[in-house]
Amino acid sequence: MTDWRPDVLGDEFEQLTLELGEDDEGPVVATLVRALPGEQPWWDLRRWGSALRRRPLNDVDVLYVHGWSDYFFQKRLARFWTARGARFFALDLRKYGRSLRDGQTPGYITDLATYDEDIAAALDAMGRGAEGASSTRRLVLLGHSTGGLTLSLWASRHPDTADAVILNSPWLEFQVASARPLIAPVAELQARWAPREVAPQVDLGFYTRAQQEVADPDDPVETNPLWRPAQTMAVHAGWFHAILTGHATVAHGLTIDAPVCVLLSSRSATPTRWSEDLTRADSVLVVDDIARAALKLGTSVTVERIDGALHDVFLSRHEAREEAYRRLDRWVRGWSAVG
Repeated sequence: MTDWRPDVLGDEFEQLTLELGEDDEGPVVATLVRALPGEQPWWDLRRWGSALRRRPLNDVDVLYVHGWSDYFFQKRLARFWTARGARFFALDLRKYGRSLRDGQTPGYITDLATYDEDIAAALDAMGRGAEGASSTRRLVLLGHSTGGLTLSLWASRHPDTADAVILNSPWLEFQVASARPLIAPVAELQARWAPREVAPQVDLGFYTRAQQEVADPDDPVETNPLWRPAQTMAVHAGWFHAILTGHATVAHGLTIDAPVCVLLSSRSATPTRWSEDLTRADSVLVVDDIARAALKLGTSVTVERIDGALHDVFLSRHEAREEAYRRLDRWVRGWSAVG
């Protein structure tokens, strides 16, 4: 479990393969990527100042989980944490990104709780034990979209483990919330009798185009199109039922005992045809529904709405991106000060 090797992101990033046994498609792995805070040079005067002022998060571990049809590639997000002293880890779940193997169905899962194995392996590799609590360091869970749903459910099932949960546009509710109870029984039947049945592709690639339109040359982001295609990966009936089950669980209320911060765009836009409006809104989720669902995560929830943000608030146009990092910094500093 100590065979860390250089990661595809280069620079200060390393990766570790986590063996997870086998399923009906063969060997299964997850991949943990890490970035550690660098040593400060002896001549840096801040080195001799208060440790809390110099690096307020030097007792913090961050575990990031990506969204659907995605993987970890956000260098700046990692550096936000390491610059403050935290150890940053990102998990490419089984059958995603670095963890996808030949012959596997990308992203396929029939129960989100299966990812407990991936998370347990990651926490163990981070030196926290498989349950995550065998450490004096504080644990921050950071999830985007489907990863936000997965981590929310996990945190609710594992009390007294996470010290904070930060969610970037978490997929907490179906895009047509009122239709979920009607769709769920049909989805359950499909998942039972034809779990690998593929739904028609409805993604026209506009979300990817929006990210390209607002790309900041001073904050470049590069992705692997094999791991993050312009149009989402195929949606299978078994996976879709797992998502709806997760949404229903959130709707009934979770019991996350750590403070939660939810970052969202201020509004949504429907991606039926291309328009410039899609570069200033979340074209994936109905953010008002997500904001309401977020209040059912636990007893301490902060919702931050960011004007002009995309679905991934940290990939938005320059002004919204900077605002997202300012909001994150403000919340983290407040949390850390009282934690």
